[in-house]
Amino acid sequence: MMKTVFLIGYMGCGKTTLGEVLARQLGCRFIDLDEFIEQRQGMTVVQIFDEMGENRFRELETEALREVASMTDVIVGCGGGTPCHGDNMALMNQAGVTIWLTTSPERITARLLLPEQKSKRPKINTLPAHEVLPLVKNELQSRSPFYAQAQLQFDSTDIETGPATARTARRLAKLLKSL
Repeated sequence: MMKTVFLIGYMGCGKTTLGEVLARQLGCRFIDLDEFIEQRQGMTVVQIFDEMGENRFRELETEALREVASMTDVIVGCGGGTPCHGDNMALMNQAGVTIWLTTSPERITARLLLPEQKSKRPKINTLPAHEVLPLVKNELQSRSPFYAQAQLQFDSTDIETGPATARTARRLAKLLKSL
């Protein structure tokens, strides 16, 4: 039985992309926390933000986090802001293994500007492209003290292709098995 693994980091750092492949390699379940919330609420994160506000979303997020933290053999891809609210970081560190996925602000921005990514991100879906990198840099700076509370840091830069993602996931799986 494996402790819950929480992948944290800024949006676009690869939590879902890497998490899904890692879960397959380790033979466990992957849960995208935002999708988990969407299924529970019957609405998208963008709709929740628009209709209920960010504060209500953060409450729903913490409830969902508590629920998945009690599960075993799961890898959880957390929202970029999850570690920055309430006692979420302490909860994750107590319940399992926290891994901060890191890559450059420029790489994150390139990923976020892909049309299928930009449209589902409430923080950037209405921003002009040239304003995304400054936002990413600013938010990374303000969120880093929370992310830095993770038990491990892992470079998620090399996930741009299927084979690269598989290699990166194998490196992370090896690291997890060594704990």
